[in-house]
Amino acid sequence: KIIISGGPGSGKGTQCEKIVEKYGTKHISTGDALRHHVKTGTSLGKEAKAYMERGDLVPDELVIGICKAEMETNEAKQHGWLLDGMPRTKKQCEALEEMNLIPNLFLLLQVPDEVMMERACGRRQDPVTRKIYHIKYKPPPTDEIAQRLIIRSDDTVEKMTNRIKQYHKNIDAVSGSYEAKMVQVDGNRSPSAVFPDVCAAIDKSLGK
Repeated sequence: KIIISGGPGSGKGTQCEKIVEKYGTKHISTGDALRHHVKTGTSLGKEAKAYMERGDLVPDELVIGICKAEMETNEAKQHGWLLDGMPRTKKQCEALEEMNLIPNLFLLLQVPDEVMMERACGRRQDPVTRKIYHIKYKPPPTDEIAQRLIIRSDDTVEKMTNRIKQYHKNIDAVSGSYEAKMVQVDGNRSPSAVFPDVCAAIDKSLGK
C-alpha cells in the first residue's frame, strides 16, 4: 500500500510503471481515471472537465469517488495498491483514513519547479496506448507513433504554472498527515537512478 506524491512532471508516472512491473501492485492514477471519464463523457467527467481545463484541482468529492471505485476492485484488494495523484488536500487524506485506506509508505519525489516545467511541457501522449513520451528525453520509437502523439490539455505552460502553484499550496498539509511514513527521494535525476531509492523505501516499508 503505497502513496506516491510529487509535483506535476516530477516523474511519478514513470516510477509507477517501474513499481508495477517489479511489485505487481495495482496502479491507481486519479489523473488517468479523470481523463478517461472526461473523454468518455460520463457525468463525473463532465463535472471535472471545467476544473481540469483551468489547471485547477478537481473538487475532493469527485476525486474521492473515483479513487474509491478503483480501490474496490479485486486487483487492488489482492495485490495491494499504488496511489498516484491523490491525496492532494488535507480533506482527501481524511477521506482515505475514513475508508481505512492507510498506506505503508508515502513516497515524495522532490524536483525543482523549473525542471518540472520543462518535463511537463515537452510531454506527449500516445492516444492509442496512453503511453507518455517526451520530445527531448524519451522520443517515440517509430514515426507512426510520433505522428499521432498529442499534448495533454494540462501540459501547457499556463496550466503548469497554476498546477505547480496548487501543488506547493497543498503539499505541506498532505505530507504532514503521513509524516511517520514519508520517504523523500531526489527526483531530479534520470528515472533509472531514482528507481533504486524508490525500491529501497518500498522494501523497507514491507519489512524486507
